[in-house]
Amino acid sequence: MLTPFDWIRQTRTGSELLAVLHYIEDRPDLVGRDTDEIGPPHSALTSLCQRCRVYAYATDRARTPYCPTCSAILQRARSLKELSLNTVLLWGHVNLLPRNIFPPRQAQGNTHAERWQRGILGAYVHSQTPGQTRFLLALHRKALKPWLENLALYQGMEMRGLLQLFPTTGMTGASMGDLLCHIVHHESRFPMDALRVRFFATVQQVLRPHHYDKQGVVNFEVSEFLSMLEMAAVFRTVLHPDEQQMLLELLNLENPAESHFYWGRFMGYLNPDARDMLDGWNVRNWSKPQLSLLYNLIEYVAFYHTA
Repeated sequence: MLTPFDWIRQTRTGSELLAVLHYIEDRPDLVGRDTDEIGPPHSALTSLCQRCRVYAYATDRARTPYCPTCSAILQRARSLKELSLNTVLLWGHVNLLPRNIFPPRQAQGNTHAERWQRGILGAYVHSQTPGQTRFLLALHRKALKPWLENLALYQGMEMRGLLQLFPTTGMTGASMGDLLCHIVHHESRFPMDALRVRFFATVQQVLRPHHYDKQGVVNFEVSEFLSMLEMAAVFRTVLHPDEQQMLLELLNLENPAESHFYWGRFMGYLNPDARDMLDGWNVRNWSKPQLSLLYNLIEYVAFYHTA
């Protein structure tokens, strides 16, 4: 029998992962049952489910070579493709289970509505023992900052361990299950003496973490990472999208004389608030990895509403 975590590790895309998380909570009988018939040995006349390669495919669906569980996962995943593009995944290896994963039940029928309003798209607690808790959380990108702020406010003084943030994948490249196995493999790299965050903006960063560790744009204390998210929110609010693109192109110029010339013209084009922000942050002297981190974090924060 496959466990819920086995079903998670078999997912190929972010939409499939969201579907499995959905069924783990709403239909645990589907992904945790032991009543499915084990598939027969592969032969010219019989075959296993083409997705899980464990169970027999449903005999009442001759044209669907999947077992009932895989059929349900794939059907649910079709409606989650767009949502998965705006999802960030979090694997936690900490000493305490965050309280804001499962908000208190106020009404039996409104639990999911409340969680979706908070940006929680799915959650799975893999193991929970005294001092050791592992969990997987799917968040809407724009919910990451308020979720971490809530965690730091209410449990930041007592929580220790590592929170690893990473993106979903599509049909090409590494599968979602492979990516998660890489994440789990590196969960014990740090001692559990503080609450730390590892932020992987791309799949490539997950597969080559040591290369990006040296650039200083992956590992953070939780307070430091929240400060970076705050900077990204201010940056996104003060600079318009076209100004953000102009700044990126300007800072990537290789010729110093050309860069100096266009910098003066660009600063004259900006409003006073934007000029003060860029001068105060000394953005011109940032390294390319730091600049790339800022632009990646823009996708994870919302605008501030200004009068």
